Amino acid sequence: MTENVWRNNPVCRALGIDYPVLQGGMAWIADAQLAAAVSNAGGLGLIAAMNSNGEQLRVQIRRAKELTDRPFGVNLMLMSPYIEEAVEVVCEEGVKIVTTGAGNPAKYMEKLNAAGVKVICVVASVALAVMAERMGATAVVAEGCESGGHVGETTTMALVPQVVDAVSIPVIAAGGIADGRGMAASFMLGACAVQMGTRFLTAAECNVHENYKAKVLAAKDHDTIVTGRTLGHPVRALKNAMTREFQRLENDPATTQDQLEAMGAGALRRAAVEGDVKNGSCMCGQIAGLVKSEGTCEEIVHGICEDALRVLKARA
Repeated sequence: MTENVWRNNPVCRALGIDYPVLQGGMAWIADAQLAAAVSNAGGLGLIAAMNSNGEQLRVQIRRAKELTDRPFGVNLMLMSPYIEEAVEVVCEEGVKIVTTGAGNPAKYMEKLNAAGVKVICVVASVALAVMAERMGATAVVAEGCESGGHVGETTTMALVPQVVDAVSIPVIAAGGIADGRGMAASFMLGACAVQMGTRFLTAAECNVHENYKAKVLAAKDHDTIVTGRTLGHPVRALKNAMTREFQRLENDPATTQDQLEAMGAGALRRAAVEGDVKNGSCMCGQIAGLVKSEGTCEEIVHGICEDALRVLKARA
């Protein structure tokens, strides 16, 4: 497949990538190895900053520079306790692209823009997309509630076209996309690119624990659950003993917010790093039921783009 097909794609032009595919910035999972592999495949790889302090993030950024000479970025989770350090390190290390999520990036936009960083805001509503454009965002990721991890309330099918109509900057679709059909559908809704997280969980270069990968590969269409709505930050993950107990306690009026917060603390690390897929949180999107194979990042990126072109051509 030739990259020339995507030469005039606005996201590819803006980011200097060959294919309009971004890899989600998954905490405890999206490291330098995964980001570099996606970037080497022609997409945009992202290092997750959520679980890293400044110096840990710096190590990952420098490692990615050793592994690829292609553009890559950093995902800044605005709720991270290390967000101030992360922004400083991104600017100091010359990272040129960041995505932001789980909060309002207004506090950091001036500093990032002054450092020449292209900011792509992950949004779950039209209002947030409009705000991001006004703050100087290069693009927005319109992420539907089908996605894994922290989610909003609107589906990808409903959210993407409304965001496209509301802003003039490029829109990247996310949530429930894992193959060429999903990518083609996103383009038909007006998106210029897609972001995928769940699909890259089973990539050969992904260092997530093998137990986590196996659980994703075995998932069916109804195997995810959303918990944490009462805390104000709902999370989608695969069903297991931990999420079922969390849901039970969340529905019990006697349960305090502190108890729920304590139960969720460290849950993603237990699953992603330690491999405890019973008592940890296997954050994952609803599309997991469609992910039935592993593969390299190159196979994933090139495959989805080739399939999307075939689908669009067949429907033309």
